[in-house]
Amino acid sequence: MESMQPQVPRRRPMAEINVVPYIDVMLVLLIIFMVTAPMLVQSVQVKLPEVEATPTNITPDDDVLILTVDATGRYFVEQDDRDVEPMSLAAIIDYTGKISRSVKTTQVMIRGDEQVPYGKVVALMGGLQAEGIVNVGLITEAPATGVAEHDAK
Repeated sequence: MESMQPQVPRRRPMAEINVVPYIDVMLVLLIIFMVTAPMLVQSVQVKLPEVEATPTNITPDDDVLILTVDATGRYFVEQDDRDVEPMSLAAIIDYTGKISRSVKTTQVMIRGDEQVPYGKVVALMGGLQAEGIVNVGLITEAPATGVAEHDAK
């Protein structure tokens, strides 16, 4: 006696994989990486403040290390109320690296005199980046209201 269920033809299992969708995904990813790779390779990342920016609120309890470059290009580390002594670029980068490795929450801020050559500040920032310190802030003063209004015109 034959069963009442209709016979369904059995299909052979497919032993091939359709790779066309994988190639499409691979090409899209290749294009994405080709477009974004040049953007990721920058020598020094700097986020300069804008005129209307609100000041950063840093409390005295925060671990802040302030590095200063004076008008003559000498480097200083400002700590507590102690007298500061000028340091070489290599010494200040080494010191800052040791501090940031021991206290992970340390914020590094750079104060540069307006007359200092631009290369001095960039050299400091590049050295800090090479030491693994990438979150560096720049301390500035807000411009006088007369100057800001004049520049806006």
